[in-house]
Amino acid sequence: MLLSIYLNDHLAGATAGRELAKRAAASNRDTPYAPFLEELAGQIEEDRDSLLAAMQALGIRVDRVKVAGGWGAEKLGRLKLNGRLRGYSPLSRVVELEALALGVHGKLAMWRALEAIRPALPLPADIVLPELVARAERQLGELETHRLRAVADALSPTEPA
Repeated sequence: MLLSIYLNDHLAGATAGRELAKRAAASNRDTPYAPFLEELAGQIEEDRDSLLAAMQALGIRVDRVKVAGGWGAEKLGRLKLNGRLRGYSPLSRVVELEALALGVHGKLAMWRALEAIRPALPLPADIVLPELVARAERQLGELETHRLRAVADALSPTEPA
């Protein structure tokens, strides 16, 4: 069933996004970015739970290999150059915010796709797709605001190279 493949692919992405959001929140605990990242991490967890609930309602089994792959992909994503041999840098924050925005774009596309075929799906009424779409759109706006601030913090010509 193609819907099963599609939703399991998104679940793998949601797993990677959840891990990235938790890591970004922890890495920014003592920064002005902390409140936003902590809230976003919680929302991403809730959105992942909504996806799991939709899959269960549709009788779609979780592909554990894909979920593990999403988890592992986030861990491998930590091995990027960030201008420092060890530790977190302002560039790390920029890259994390951009990766989170990419994930939220994908999630938004998935919620919209499910909205488009909702009449053919036996989804329970408590899975309110318009609300999930609206939340993803808000998340994108907030991510962009924080990303631009992080870019200014990290890449300003007055910052040391």
